[in-house]
Amino acid sequence: MTLHPAAPGFGLAFQRLDCPGSPPVPATRDSVLPRKRRTAIGQNGVVIELVEHVLAALAGLQVDNCLITLDALEPPGFDGSCRPVVEAILEAELIPQDAPRPCLMIDRVLSVGTAGKNVTLRPLSQPGLAVSYHLDYGPRSPIRPQNRTFLVNAYDFAVNIAGCRTFVLDSEVAALKAQGLGQGLTYQDLLVFGPDGPIDNRLLFPDECARHKILDCIGDFALLGVDL
Repeated sequence: MTLHPAAPGFGLAFQRLDCPGSPPVPATRDSVLPRKRRTAIGQNGVVIELVEHVLAALAGLQVDNCLITLDALEPPGFDGSCRPVVEAILEAELIPQDAPRPCLMIDRVLSVGTAGKNVTLRPLSQPGLAVSYHLDYGPRSPIRPQNRTFLVNAYDFAVNIAGCRTFVLDSEVAALKAQGLGQGLTYQDLLVFGPDGPIDNRLLFPDECARHKILDCIGDFALLGVDL
């Protein structure tokens, strides 16, 4: 996977080099495909799976315009986080562009979902984006309930969110592999929770799971194509 600079107004887009002649697929909600447990985009038969972590790295560092090229169905998985992408972007350094950033302002409370699983948007008292995540899988889950609020800015994203990894229950692994997901992964590649906690791994933060969900949210919100 390679990240390429793009002109103002280009936005974020993925291009499959293993699909010769195919144009870039815009990373916008119009390109989103129905999936469970992951985010995918596609157009005209060209599909890119698991885009949320790359988008989180770009959005977390406030990169507006970038072409992402890759030679496979999905970006590299790394350790289930977006830290390697963030480190590559920071090493390359960011270039300011002389153009306004499109912005969507939330001026009233909006809510969607059910009592047990919902997203609510509320206006902030100052410009910016704060994400609060409440995670609770119930009293029998090895993943304890946890809450985290994060005010999105590039420095804190790189330090406190980017390295937080995908997690899954050990009891779910077989079903996911049957769907073609996670082939070849080990317990060191992401957080797999058994009855007593992570198997052959350790948490970076006590609330790493909630932090990773915030990472996913930031990546998915990037599909709006504007600052939220």
